[in-house]
Amino acid sequence: MPSNDNAKPEGEGTEDQAPAAEAAATQRDGAPETPERAAEAEPAADAAAVVAALEAEKAELKDQLLRSLAEVENVRRRAQREREDGARYAVKPLARDLLAVRDNLCRAIESVSAEAAEAEPQLKALLEGVVMTEKSLSEAFARHHVEIIDPLGEKFDPNLHEAMFEVPDPDQPAGTVAQVIEVGYRLHDRLLRAARVGVFKAAPAAPDAGAEEPPAAEAAEGQDVGGEALEGEAPGGSEGSAKPGQRIDTAV
Repeated sequence: MPSNDNAKPEGEGTEDQAPAAEAAATQRDGAPETPERAAEAEPAADAAAVVAALEAEKAELKDQLLRSLAEVENVRRRAQREREDGARYAVKPLARDLLAVRDNLCRAIESVSAEAAEAEPQLKALLEGVVMTEKSLSEAFARHHVEIIDPLGEKFDPNLHEAMFEVPDPDQPAGTVAQVIEVGYRLHDRLLRAARVGVFKAAPAAPDAGAEEPPAAEAAEGQDVGGEALEGEAPGGSEGSAKPGQRIDTAV
């Protein structure tokens, strides 16, 4: 049988095809992306963008919901507080108008002495009626939580008291109420009228025993050249001079 010289040995063609296949695969991997592959990647990118947008919208809606709930709660609490205050302080206008009525009743009671009431039976009966009227009004104030502020002997409180004058008294603590000119009133925790009072003030400070002697010119004031006191003056000072705490007698 004639031999075929052009025939290749077995296995020789397979070795030649392997490098070609590898080169084709390398060329295919490095080749630009085809439209078909780009179309496959676009849905994945669009889905990620949609998810991110939905997450952002969800966070925004949640924030708006929380703000709305907080605002509704604040409105509810404000309305409840206003409703409670309205019921709590509903008598404030009427109570303020009745303060002067009780003041006048108290003045009428204080203006009648016990001796005059005992001497005049009709005056005594009238006084008893005024006293009962004032007592009924005070009880009505107490039922509606109107408190009378009578701070005699108490510490001065600028939130409740109005100082009208000061009373110098070294035997009393400074800042204590010495006299009540007009009592005050308070409705629950709100002040209707401050109490008008006089307050003790501290006594003038006594001269220091260890203080330095006055200059010679001041010590010699009121004396003549010879060092004797001038006529009509006390030694060491002018006529009628007195130390702190002493009265000055101005009688001639």
